[in-house]
Amino acid sequence: MFIPLAGTVLAACGNDGPQKPNIILIVADDLGLGDVSAYGSTTISTPNIDSLARNGIMFTNGYATSATSTPSRYAMFTGMYPWRNADARILPGDAPLIIPEDIPTMPKMMQESGYTTAAIGKWHLGMGNGNVDWNRQITPSANTVGFDYTCLIAATNDRVPTVYVENGLVEGLDPDDPIYVDYKKNFEGEPTALTNPEMLKMNWSVGHNYSIVNGIPRIGYMKGGQKARWVDEDMADYFVAKVKAWADTIDTGKPFFLYYGLHEPHVPRAPHQRFVGSTTLGPRGDAVAEADWCVGEVLAYFEEKGLMDNTIVIFTSDNGPVLNDGYDDKAEEMLGNHDPRNGTRGGKYSLFDGGTHIPLIIYWKGKITPMVSDALVCQMDFFASLGDLTGGNVPEGLDSQDIIGAFLGKTLQGRQNLIHEAEGRLALRDGDYTMIPPYDGPERNYSKNELGNLPDYALFNMKEDPSQMKDIASREPQKLEEMKEEFTRITGRTIGK
Repeated sequence: MFIPLAGTVLAACGNDGPQKPNIILIVADDLGLGDVSAYGSTTISTPNIDSLARNGIMFTNGYATSATSTPSRYAMFTGMYPWRNADARILPGDAPLIIPEDIPTMPKMMQESGYTTAAIGKWHLGMGNGNVDWNRQITPSANTVGFDYTCLIAATNDRVPTVYVENGLVEGLDPDDPIYVDYKKNFEGEPTALTNPEMLKMNWSVGHNYSIVNGIPRIGYMKGGQKARWVDEDMADYFVAKVKAWADTIDTGKPFFLYYGLHEPHVPRAPHQRFVGSTTLGPRGDAVAEADWCVGEVLAYFEEKGLMDNTIVIFTSDNGPVLNDGYDDKAEEMLGNHDPRNGTRGGKYSLFDGGTHIPLIIYWKGKITPMVSDALVCQMDFFASLGDLTGGNVPEGLDSQDIIGAFLGKTLQGRQNLIHEAEGRLALRDGDYTMIPPYDGPERNYSKNELGNLPDYALFNMKEDPSQMKDIASREPQKLEEMKEEFTRITGRTIGK
């Protein structure tokens, strides 16, 4: 378990040591504010994440740009709003890399500033050029956009190919059993959830009824690569071991930047047996407990190796929470009094606040004063802010803003405004207000999260009404008009469509 060393905590400071600070960016998958006990959950215990919050800065107004994972990660690494790139949407497992190789990225900036860089865990930003041969070196990849070492899953753990890709090569692949992937047509004779339900150890609820791997039905079709296929229950241990192995290679004379993408609690929720039953919430709750263990295990190892004394740890999630996301794992039935949204409205896929309002914690041993901050901050701002802190080259024209003072607790002033995105639909947060333009479409999707598709413009005071139950558009028409103009200025759109 990760327990920071006791000692006097100093006031926030910049890079005043002999070496630039190391940076560990940990991004959970579909983790809600209410899933972290530091944010008030009494139904799940997350002691390792709580330790970061207790000894660091816990943001109550931390946001992803987007209510789904691909676009929010795109914004983190590029410093650009994802809606500016039409390809920055939920990707299939065989999608090409959507980060152009010739644009600036945060990891490239780190490399240019003398950092050793690594990406380990979930990727979901595409690999290859659109016609991936999984049996050869895959390029372009995360290695071509700023990471020296990579060990990743191509998309999500519910999509094929269900293999680990290390530095562009599928790990453990038997050349006599090549991998084939198709998202349109099955391979002759390959079982699916529809043709061979007797092979399933986990049932699907919506959409996840294609190829079966490890007794779990997936999205997409896959053939071959039997020895290379992952075992879901071992994924947490696998990536923890990869992070530790990479830590063993670190040149202590150089700073490092590590992106560690957790797969929990994204579906399929299949935690290791030692976590099964560790909560009363079923597989989803147990997966959160496993994610907390991963955080503790990794940071304890860095501490043991003496690598935490000048290391910034950023913990966050890619988007808001979801319960039923395609598998019948009883996440709704076993929810009890647990509120993963922490009182917000919506969740994953939603334009309401719960879609992008996420846990965000920054810890820097002995360098920042522990506090709870209500500054409006966004993951997209890591690029410009860390660039300022490390002396990196931050190009002009980014949407990323330099709010390093807020991230280090020197000020409670963060961003003034932020565009939220949910599957192509946009809304505006400005100060204490959120404005949602009208959108056609259903109120909810299969996950039962409210999507934020409203018949007319809606305005909410987030300070007075964080659950967004009181539309005040008719009561404050001048504020609504001001926000419409600001929305158009930023997005170029006159309405939300």
